[in-house]
Amino acid sequence: MRDETQANSPATGDGLIRAGAIVFFLGALATLVTVAPMLLGTTPFPTYMFGLSMLMGVGFLIAGAGVLRSIAAGRRHARGAQSG
Repeated sequence: MRDETQANSPATGDGLIRAGAIVFFLGALATLVTVAPMLLGTTPFPTYMFGLSMLMGVGFLIAGAGVLRSIAAGRRHARGAQSG
């Protein structure tokens, strides 16, 4: 019996991994923009701007959830292949 999943179709969790990567890179960019004035000796951004740096951690958690979801789907698929 042939597998119904196409080779180029997104797997379970791929969307979360991509979204997490985007959020992580936005957080990294925000970190660079926020820290740059301190390194250049100019007026720093307000404190609340440092909250945008937390997007790195949020993106990492989102991507991690996608990886765990992908692992769980792979295990379910492997169990189904063994029993069937």
